[in-house]
Amino acid sequence: MFIDSATVIIKSGRGGNGCMSFRREKYIPRGGPDGGDGGSGGDVIFIGDAGMNSLVRFRYSPRLFAGKGKHGSGNNRTGRNGKNLTVKLPCGTIVRNVDTGEIICEITEPGIPVTVALGGRGGKGNQHFATSTNKAPRHFQPGAQGVEFSAALELKVMADVGLVGLPNAGKSSLVAAVSKAAPKIADYPFTTLNPVVGVIELSDYRTIIMADIPGIIEGASSGRGLGIKFLKHVERTKILLFVIDISSFADVPAHKAFNILLEELKNFGHGLKEKEILIAANKTDLDPDRKSLNDFISSLNREFAKNVYAVSAVTTEGIDRLISALDNTVNKKEPDE
Repeated sequence: MFIDSATVIIKSGRGGNGCMSFRREKYIPRGGPDGGDGGSGGDVIFIGDAGMNSLVRFRYSPRLFAGKGKHGSGNNRTGRNGKNLTVKLPCGTIVRNVDTGEIICEITEPGIPVTVALGGRGGKGNQHFATSTNKAPRHFQPGAQGVEFSAALELKVMADVGLVGLPNAGKSSLVAAVSKAAPKIADYPFTTLNPVVGVIELSDYRTIIMADIPGIIEGASSGRGLGIKFLKHVERTKILLFVIDISSFADVPAHKAFNILLEELKNFGHGLKEKEILIAANKTDLDPDRKSLNDFISSLNREFAKNVYAVSAVTTEGIDRLISALDNTVNKKEPDE
């Protein structure tokens, strides 16, 4: 199951109380103070995990509570610190305070810990309050409360290339053709109900991460269909790959489909319109004389026309050329490198 949002309750541990205690020694008033300090409460720590791709566990276990510090005891013994709670999150997760809307942190890389809630300080025992005029203090400090707040977790898929297209454009087939991903493929709309991430393996042991986003329909940026729910996932991609069905069997003509996608990205905002765009003119196997392809290219301005790559996800025609173009664009390489 793919879950891209969840609300959790974060609570760091309370500090332990200081202790009031006295030694039992002859000639020392009341034995002398020897109350130990309380231990500090545990912290709540988030850390990125490259192996996770969903927030589903937090839907069923939303309480993220660190351990409490133990109380101090006699003989100057300090209480044990509360146990830290280390929580693994998928990379690409944004943590936001529900009450203030403030972004607490963004988990962008695996293995880097981020402390989101510090544990409460342990209280001081009565040994700290002895003075020349008060040799038997009966005062000690309670432990400080931990931090508690509700946080909204939002996962945005992190990928180099984000696929954008209308339903049935062949995005899932294209991901399967260029990578080792195995998305659901069928001849009806919205077969991709969740983002699918594919890994393109290059010859020099490098990789390109490609995210297949559910099909966008006209009006997606204002809430129609599935696209609005997942448009946010292409915010973190380096480039966008428009997948256009250029065959004569397409539900929407290629030039109209392209304009719909451009308009929805513009309306959604968040910088998507400014991202570099490549175009995969898909299903060339259904356009043997290239008439539909040429008509589509001629409908584009020069800037977009030069970034059109004719491919067939079924026959793999043009796939190698497309992968090379993606590599050059993602890594800012010259075409002849």
